[in-house]
Amino acid sequence: MTDSTKTSRISGFHKLSISDRLARVTEFAGLDSDVVAQLSNLGNLDGELADRLIENVIGTMSIPVGIATNMKIDGQDVLIPMATEESSVVAAVCNAGRQCYDDGGFITSMSGTLMIAQIQLVDVTNPASSRISILERKDEIKDICDACDPILVSLGGGLRDVEVRLLETAEGTMVITHLIVDTRDAMGANAVNSMAEKLAPHIEAWTGGRVYLRILSNLADKRLARARATWSCEAIGGPDVRDGIISAYEFAAADPYRAATHNKGIMNGISAVVLATGNDTRAVEAGAHAFAAQKGWYTSLTDWEVTAEGDLSGSIELPMAVGLIGGATKLHPTARACLKILGVSTADQLARMIAAVGLAQNFSALKALATTGVQKGHMSLHSQNIAMMAGAVGDEIDQISKILVEKGQVRLDVAQEELKKLRG
Repeated sequence: MTDSTKTSRISGFHKLSISDRLARVTEFAGLDSDVVAQLSNLGNLDGELADRLIENVIGTMSIPVGIATNMKIDGQDVLIPMATEESSVVAAVCNAGRQCYDDGGFITSMSGTLMIAQIQLVDVTNPASSRISILERKDEIKDICDACDPILVSLGGGLRDVEVRLLETAEGTMVITHLIVDTRDAMGANAVNSMAEKLAPHIEAWTGGRVYLRILSNLADKRLARARATWSCEAIGGPDVRDGIISAYEFAAADPYRAATHNKGIMNGISAVVLATGNDTRAVEAGAHAFAAQKGWYTSLTDWEVTAEGDLSGSIELPMAVGLIGGATKLHPTARACLKILGVSTADQLARMIAAVGLAQNFSALKALATTGVQKGHMSLHSQNIAMMAGAVGDEIDQISKILVEKGQVRLDVAQEELKKLRG
């Protein structure tokens, strides 16, 4: 039963200090001293910075940062920081990188650093004519938009093009203006949103319609990161393994139920690097999944083929709106440290590295599915988590983990029983 005396309406909560907010939450939720101590430990993130990054802060949540080794990208050896809570993700990238390292590693490219802002125009009596009217003013639009961000323009960015679409909807024809903006080393959300807001009243004046939404699109299909690699048939275990990987890919390419899990595995790696570098995981994920559905059905983000020599060739292409300036990327000390480890100097480089990680992740997942099954490697690592959940500490963790794997029963109840036996 709920306590009717409790209320979540706390006036001025955002004005309180972090400790005072935590005290109010403690009273509301009946937290014990151990929980309060856990939330009070802000780890390696300064409390004042945390309080500026988001609203109503009461604590922080640490995510492990691991390093993917064996990665050679465009001829350069790199170490890849990955922030994730899921077992086997980092190991998968390490293994994939090792198995294609001697064949040249990963080759990457980028379509550009262009972002899209959308302006929604409704109640237009003559949509086709209005579309042309907007396109006629491209030079004027460029002046208006570029004036919003002189610094971006000075760095070589700014408005590059204008596209106008007529969109048939249940509410009638909408005129959708796309501002194509080169955001350079920024992810670009703030820049393109400001341009769309500034331009909106001008579009209304030119067309007689009404503007509603003025915001970027996370389907950044003019900012595509690409990566490819070849794994020799011998390195991966022979033609049976190669053909199993191809078959698993063809399943994902044809079936959205499989593609959803296939692409989730890809995003395990991608989101881990995006998070480690302080970028927007939700934006990248949204763009990737929308891109996977652009053919009219949801399909694989990767392509897998057999080369003329009989080896395995993989490639990936997906939107990658990441940046090196702005937001947590510049403010979060761990994000800055991870960027230092990567050694990147442009958003273009970062995006290409992330694409390579996504391809590596997919290779390892498909190979596991085509051979031992995904659970063997994953559960071997996950067994350590189960051992700790059962209460194992120190050397007990590895001992219980080994027993669980040998039994083929990576379950909490089994771990608890084995821990009792171990302790006599």
